[in-house]
Amino acid sequence: MAALDGVPAPQSRCTVEDRRLTELSGLIVDRGGLWAMDDGGRRVEVHRLDTAGPTCRVVETRTARIDPFDAEDLARGPDGTLWVADTGDNRRRRETVAFIALPPRGEARLHRLTYPDGPHDAEALLVGADGIPLVVTKEAGGAAGIYRPAGPLAEPGPTPLVQVGEILLPASDTEGGPLGGLGSRLVTGAALSADGRVAALRSYTDAWLYPVTDDDLVAALAGTPVRVPLPDEPQGEAIAFDADGTLLSGSETRGGVRGEIRAVPGAAGLVERPAVRGAREPSPPPAPAVPPATDDPPDWWPAAVGGTGAVGLLALAGVAMAANGARRRRR
Repeated sequence: MAALDGVPAPQSRCTVEDRRLTELSGLIVDRGGLWAMDDGGRRVEVHRLDTAGPTCRVVETRTARIDPFDAEDLARGPDGTLWVADTGDNRRRRETVAFIALPPRGEARLHRLTYPDGPHDAEALLVGADGIPLVVTKEAGGAAGIYRPAGPLAEPGPTPLVQVGEILLPASDTEGGPLGGLGSRLVTGAALSADGRVAALRSYTDAWLYPVTDDDLVAALAGTPVRVPLPDEPQGEAIAFDADGTLLSGSETRGGVRGEIRAVPGAAGLVERPAVRGAREPSPPPAPAVPPATDDPPDWWPAAVGGTGAVGLLALAGVAMAANGARRRRR
């Protein structure tokens, strides 16, 4: 585990007071700004936030007419597709989980999935340069599994998942979260930096940053992370990177304590990132004979998501935390 020297403390940007985000569990950044998603509700809803004021004001909402069972994280693919991980399963009873794909244009798509080894609760999703969603499970008292689709995603499926790795977060003494020390090793969210060279997993108390080489996320998560403490969040589940490498975190409201959007400036720069294999300095381009044409910028549809609960050794705690999602229907 890397030392914490020089790691900035989180800075509060705004407090989440909108009732649509009391169970905030996912964040994502695009050119339109910061988007957030709650893990409740009867349809996919993504809210763009104004973080300049004391409260995180919702200024835009986008929806998809798909009813998720328990959406738990959000990632954006290289083509601008927004991937919602409908993978929450506090009681480990679901026969299938799902990815919901929201393309920049067109209708949302539903892809059901099955694990090869029985149900898992999962709250973390990464999508790398290859556009393939990678889900990381939430395991109490053991290593989390890393899974990806065994082949092209069927619609609606199910498509089998295959386990491609596992990860055990290091121990942490950061205080906060609903479950004390055990919560510091539960994976509650994930994010990828804008340049794809830093992957992050978070727990209830910390973010763990991993250098990514050659776009290989599975290999990256087997490496040595840098710890960024995120203390004193009531139930921290959301994480994202701003374009400049700032790490953004968000928490659910819990026990009367409202969640906040907080920022750790320059967090991505704390990771020592190996040079990309075979990379070289590009030659300067020749001057164009005529001024180049410019295209209108593409439309983007990004957002955010995440989840709640604990599992395994924390069965009783998981049931209690799942009560907030009792209204969600089984898929």
